Amino acid sequence: MHSAHIDRFAAERLPPMEQWPELLFSLDGLKYGERMNCASLLLDRDNAPDAGSRRCIVGSGITWTYDELRSHANRIARVLVDDLGVVPGNRVLLRGFNSPMLAASWLGVMKAGAIAVTTMPLYRAIELRTVADRAAVTHALCEARLGDEWRSAMSDRPDVRTLYFGEGDLEDRMLARTDTFENVDTYATDVAMIAFTSGTTGRPKAAAHFHRDIMAVCDTYGRYVLQANCEDLFTGSPPLAFTFGLGGLLLFPLHIGAASLLLERAQPELLLAAIAQHRASVLFTAPVAYRAMAEQLGRYDASSLRICVSAGETLPLPVWQTWYERTGIKILDGIGSTEMLHIFIGSPREEAIGGSTGRAVPGYIAQIHDDQGRPVPSGTVGRLAVKGPTGCRYLDDDRQTTYVQNGWNYPGDAYRMDDGGYFWYVARTDDMIISSGYNISGPEVEQVLLEHADVKECAVVGKPDPARDTNIVKAYVVLKAGVEANAAKAEELQTFVRDRVAPFKTPREVEFVDELPRTETGKVQRFRLRARAALPING
Repeated sequence: MHSAHIDRFAAERLPPMEQWPELLFSLDGLKYGERMNCASLLLDRDNAPDAGSRRCIVGSGITWTYDELRSHANRIARVLVDDLGVVPGNRVLLRGFNSPMLAASWLGVMKAGAIAVTTMPLYRAIELRTVADRAAVTHALCEARLGDEWRSAMSDRPDVRTLYFGEGDLEDRMLARTDTFENVDTYATDVAMIAFTSGTTGRPKAAAHFHRDIMAVCDTYGRYVLQANCEDLFTGSPPLAFTFGLGGLLLFPLHIGAASLLLERAQPELLLAAIAQHRASVLFTAPVAYRAMAEQLGRYDASSLRICVSAGETLPLPVWQTWYERTGIKILDGIGSTEMLHIFIGSPREEAIGGSTGRAVPGYIAQIHDDQGRPVPSGTVGRLAVKGPTGCRYLDDDRQTTYVQNGWNYPGDAYRMDDGGYFWYVARTDDMIISSGYNISGPEVEQVLLEHADVKECAVVGKPDPARDTNIVKAYVVLKAGVEANAAKAEELQTFVRDRVAPFKTPREVEFVDELPRTETGKVQRFRLRARAALPING
């Protein structure tokens, strides 16, 4: 493939094309040219007489117009190129809370033709180091308040050039640069971003997405399902490091000339308060948040909302019904994946049905397959299989042939499809734990627990939490001989995990057992532990 990248790290580690999924571009609007820089299409095009002066990004005490965001992104691109020596194809790690500066930094990386590797602010040094090593990060832009963990992660990597913003030197350098920048003329198939899936220790999976992919999710889900307009104000809880958050809080609003309210903290009550204060109209968050907010609606004015989107885990029907009864809004449930970039099954408001994830997004096709990859009859539970204009491309990873088989993407979910083409979620087909919108790898948490001197063996699974319509992380632990199993030891192990990885991965429950169930070949039978965790307390 042609490329504008000078640094060929990512291009040289894409899977061979015979392992790519089949890509579909038959939908109107998906016929892209050979050259494309997504920043040019998202930020630099003037699609209305007042495009530059329109409100674009709202943050804590900050409101930027499109012209102002463009100016900041251009200055950041100049700093990257002129001060840090970034060349097209370099990987730039971004670390920060959702904020105007993080958004501008992401766009600056796009303009410079580099590759964005955005990380969640909750990540600890061990996770950051793993991501940085896996992506061979060359540069970083980090929010000053989050600098300690990053400096710890990079303590022996002086080659990674870092600038800090918020209370750092990035802004000072920006002031010394002009606010014009000629975007690198990247190819549509140049890698624009690397997104990490599930666990981030051990051997994480790095999904590469092209400039073309970024525009494709806007021209499919954004255009045909979301159906927002330039007068809307978007907001929500997912970090921009999640592709769900990147699309919902940055890509989709920029694509249509709308505005986005970026919140550093977006717990349900704070989210409701922000919606009331700023009159937000489009909301992206997880099912557990909708449930919590539904109970608090009487305390806040949420009448400005008109579009609500849910993803990250299945949306329970009672939550959908309660939200509809109290707001008159049908939540748009959807399923997407980091590998596919964004939502590929989900229906617009006029077609949404409570309890169903919806139909395939225009531009995508979805089927239910058996274990041999053959379509099954309507109503039969099987493996979800998807094709569209985006698809899985892991960097240098033999798990590519597990996710992609015979041209189909297999996200790892068990579904059934009815005669009307609606998809109904059944379960995950792997060992991922989906908790409050976060994907958590059980084996990743196990690796951390096993570092504790008193832990002999452990297994981590998801336990249903009916009170919150989600799952919690539960650890089954075998202690070494002579170590007392008690509440204090359980709390000690929880603290041990919390200090080393993102807090949401910490086991909410620790149960001590004498041994773990195993197969004859020694493999832990996690399905038995999941079944045990799901039993009532007196069961």
